[in-house]
Amino acid sequence: MKTYRVRFKADNINLYGEFFIPDMPRKPLPAICMCHGIPAAVYNPDERGWAVLAERFCEAGFISMIFNFRGSGLSEGNFDMPGWTHDLTAALDELCKLEEVDKQKVYLLGSSGGAATAVYVAAHDDRIAAITTFACPASLNLINEKNVEETLEHFRNVGIIRDANFPPSIEDWLKGFDTVSAIHWVDKISPRPLLLIHGDIDDIVPVRHAEKLFKHAGEPKKLVILEGAGHRLRLEERAVSTALEWLQQIAELTPI
Repeated sequence: MKTYRVRFKADNINLYGEFFIPDMPRKPLPAICMCHGIPAAVYNPDERGWAVLAERFCEAGFISMIFNFRGSGLSEGNFDMPGWTHDLTAALDELCKLEEVDKQKVYLLGSSGGAATAVYVAAHDDRIAAITTFACPASLNLINEKNVEETLEHFRNVGIIRDANFPPSIEDWLKGFDTVSAIHWVDKISPRPLLLIHGDIDDIVPVRHAEKLFKHAGEPKKLVILEGAGHRLRLEERAVSTALEWLQQIAELTPI
């Protein structure tokens, strides 16, 4: 495979990502954009979790893209949920510029807060042919007026809110979480396929979130609940192999 880094903009904010392109004679190829969750720790440049996942999908025949949402990793800006939807749309713009990409086979894989972002964008962007999620919250309203100051302090310590005067309006910032909540948008994905993957001992996003989303989603849809799995499903082989095999079938790729 060949890999290269990319810089692009959303709302005039510099974002950074990476492409993984299979070394295959057949073109065009299906493509997948991967969406990380809300960082829980300070950025570690040596942490290659998402790159390893992108390589896995690339080896299976997908052009893969990973990137950092605003406030995360090398990307500029401050964490904001509606802003994340702009970032993902901009990332898809970059992905779809590649001549190697089959524009009819562009997929999303999102984890946790990134999964909610992916559901929102898929509901609004018909370029997305199918979507799979890891530990997607139905609602992002866990942050509210009662715990907002504590939460903001945590996000500043983690480094995803970097400017002292951000957010300019706490009320608007909080509304953004409800706006992007997947429960409002999951039914708009149909008739495109949806796969929800969740662990039954997830202590961050309880499994009832997946069950609620599955109930509200249209067909075709599939829910996979993994016994004994927690929140970080990108590190769970059963979750990764389930997502990969499902997307290979959707994309009509022969498993490698």
